Amino acid sequence: MFRSLSVALALALSPTPSTPPDATGAVENLVLPVEDTIGEMESMDGTESETKQGRQVTVALTSDVLFELDKWQLTAKARQRLEQVAEKVNGEGAGGVVKIEGHTDDQGSDSYNVTLSRRRAQAVQGAMRGLMTGAGVTLQASGYGEKRPKVPNMIDGRPVEKNRAKNRRVEIVFTAKQ
Repeated sequence: MFRSLSVALALALSPTPSTPPDATGAVENLVLPVEDTIGEMESMDGTESETKQGRQVTVALTSDVLFELDKWQLTAKARQRLEQVAEKVNGEGAGGVVKIEGHTDDQGSDSYNVTLSRRRAQAVQGAMRGLMTGAGVTLQASGYGEKRPKVPNMIDGRPVEKNRAKNRRVEIVFTAKQ
C-alpha cells in the first residue's frame, strides 16, 4: 500500500511536462488497491476500546474492570459498564448474533486460560441477556484463552504488564445498522 501511495504522490507532485501537439498514445487506467480502515477508540484509562471494521463493531472491556483476579463472577462496577455496552448494542445494532468473546494473557496453562475466558464470556452473556431489548438478538459466548492476543504479551523476551492487561478482556462483537 505504501509503495502505491508513494508512486501516486510522486506523480501528483511532479511538474506536468508539456505535450507536443502531434503526440498520441494509449491512455491507461491506474488501479490501486484500497484497504479497509479500522478505526479504534480507547477510553482515557485504557479499560475500554471500540473498533469498527465495516459494519462490525467490537467493544472490548478489560477483565480488570469486570472481574477480580482469577474470578469469573462480575463485580458491581462491571454491571454498570455492561449496561452502557448493552445500550450501545440496542441502539446501534442490526440484530442477529452478538458474540461475547473472552480472552486472557499468557500467564497460566492453556486449559486454565480457556476455561477462565469461557466462564467470563458466559458471565457477561448472562448479564447482557437481561439488558438486551432488541428482538431477534442471539448472544453467543466463547472463550479463547491466550490464543488471540490484542498486543504482544512479551517484547524482547520480557513480559509487558500493560500489554497483558489489555489482553485480559471480554469483547462484545455486533453488526451495526446500515
